[in-house]
Amino acid sequence: MYYLGIDLGGTNIVAGVVDEDGKIIEKAQCKTSVPRTQEAICDDMASVAREALAKVNLTTADVKYIGIGAPGAVNSDTGVIEFANNFGFHNWEIVNMMQERLGTKIYVENDANAAAYGEYCVGAAKDANDAVMITLGTGVGGGIIIDGMIYSGSNYAGAEVGHTVIQHNGRLCTCGRRGCWEAYSSATGLINMTKEACSIQQAPNYLLWKSINGDLSKIDGKTAFDAAKQGCPLAKSVIDMYLDYLACGLTNIVNVFQPEILCIGGGISRQGDYILEPVIKKIEHDRYTKHNDNQTKICIAELGNDAGIIGAAFLGK
Repeated sequence: MYYLGIDLGGTNIVAGVVDEDGKIIEKAQCKTSVPRTQEAICDDMASVAREALAKVNLTTADVKYIGIGAPGAVNSDTGVIEFANNFGFHNWEIVNMMQERLGTKIYVENDANAAAYGEYCVGAAKDANDAVMITLGTGVGGGIIIDGMIYSGSNYAGAEVGHTVIQHNGRLCTCGRRGCWEAYSSATGLINMTKEACSIQQAPNYLLWKSINGDLSKIDGKTAFDAAKQGCPLAKSVIDMYLDYLACGLTNIVNVFQPEILCIGGGISRQGDYILEPVIKKIEHDRYTKHNDNQTKICIAELGNDAGIIGAAFLGK
């Protein structure tokens, strides 16, 4: 039995053929190229789905359903994306549009929820009854599993943990609120903190500045980490501040949900133990349940960018 999952991202659309064990055996992808119409994006999702299946000599008739992980407030019951701010769409009837194009049953779920479900099925949260996954990318996404089920809230907009405030009247978030966790612990937040550090008068004296040749446009989510690992004190100050914010938000999640597993995914999670060890120490010191015998296990997600594809592929199960 094979399954097909589609990960609809702001940059890429990726379709993957997944086997019963949660292994991706083939992929196809294209650029999302926003902004453009709902119809054009659905056309490309259908195209990459067929392309991925064709690579293993399958068609849509060979899979019982296709799952889609998509950003935004996704109503999985009606198959409608009620709001996707990255696309500028309201009430996108994605399931109907994709069923018309592919002629098979379609399921849709929020992309972070799909990634969490993938980790729950075959990744770092496998066999956990209650788990939370955090993704550290352009934003801070969240997926929550309670009693083995995806938690979406009463309006399908639950698990937006990136938009909980950790700094009152702090940095302006893309959602319009100030002080959101996303504004501090996303890759975007880290890039902004790195740029601020490189803008101080003494910055040219430090490796962090020299590593980008004074060009702030070269800064990405790895720049400060790379310089800190080489001993740059300015970069280390940025990373220490970033990890403080990250641990603050993660501690809040532990205190609210007390999951068996809290796994961290997204691009920044590739730093592995470099972020995990100091963050765990901070959480252990600050969490409300520090005296309990039973504690949340905090780990790096295992499936990487494939989590959303695998989770989407298994939505119908």
